[in-house]
This record gives sequence, C-alpha cells and structure tokens, in this order.
Amino acid sequence: MSEEEKPAVKQTPPQFIPKFRGKRVIIRLISGGQPVTGIIESFNPYEILLQTAKGQLLVFKHAIATIEVVDEPRGYKPDL
Repeated sequence: MSEEEKPAVKQTPPQFIPKFRGKRVIIRLISGGQPVTGIIESFNPYEILLQTAKGQLLVFKHAIATIEVVDEPRGYKPDL
C-alpha cells in the first residue's frame, strides 16, 4: 500500500474543556474588555456556550485568551 492509499489518521489535541463543563469559569477575551463569567453548558470544536446571569452567551474559541475556573465555597448555590 502506497502512502497515498493509506487512510489518514486524524490526531486530536488533548481536550481540557470537558473538565470544565458545568463549572463556573471566567473567560478573558483576546480583544480585552470585561471578562465573561458563567457556567459552561456545552461546546464544540469552535464555540463554547455559557450560561451567564444575563442569559446564554456563545463565545468563539479563537477569541479566548484565558479560561479560569472559579472555586466556589462548599454549599454555595449560584443565583443563575
């Protein structure tokens, strides 16, 4: 079997976003401005869906500078 006939093996980078699903995070964008705080509801290869105090927010991954998990004290119930 030649190189052209071999099936391409798609390598996926390690994923850390699934570990953050359901947790409150602070997302800082490359463009600056106010950081976005919310709970990660879902994600795909290009976007993250957050539940914020004002409703749902869709953030494109290429616009994210940092994601920080917010540690909440035990027994704390968010007002979302």
